Amino acid sequence: MDAPRDEATFSRILEPRSSGRLPLGDGTWHQLARAYVRVQLISQGAVFLLVLAAALVAQMLTGVAWQWIPAGVILLVTAIGLVITPRQARSFGYQLRHDDLVFRRGILWQRVVAVPYGRMQLVDITHGPLDRGFGIAQLKLVTAAASTGVTIPGLTQEGAERLRDTLVAVAETRRTGL
Repeated sequence: MDAPRDEATFSRILEPRSSGRLPLGDGTWHQLARAYVRVQLISQGAVFLLVLAAALVAQMLTGVAWQWIPAGVILLVTAIGLVITPRQARSFGYQLRHDDLVFRRGILWQRVVAVPYGRMQLVDITHGPLDRGFGIAQLKLVTAAASTGVTIPGLTQEGAERLRDTLVAVAETRRTGL
């Protein structure tokens, strides 16, 4: 089973280079939309600027410097997030196989989840205001087991709708799930 690749996605999925990595297997891996990186950078950049502004205002109003300790931690974590977001986004991918959908994410902490089509109970598409502005959405697959639910962020709007329709059609042919 194969869905057409969106033009707005990355050209290949990145794999860790270590010998202990989880194998991705054969087949077509579909990627997130490139706009997902921009949305994440804008969101994280806004948090960075808000924390920085709050710390500066607190410094001017109180004249003490203790607020720079928690602000510095938050700014450092956010800055690291800004740096690794592009690489992280390229590690996300999903593959439609004969009996299940396989979702993969992560470079250092890898997660590979296979969700059988027959176990899917709900396929949900959501998007926030920033997502809508950039034409992306996230698709959530809900199963009876909480640990196997999958959320695929950063799909193009039409790609998410096409994937939802494909999953619903497959579930209907199996007469289980949705």
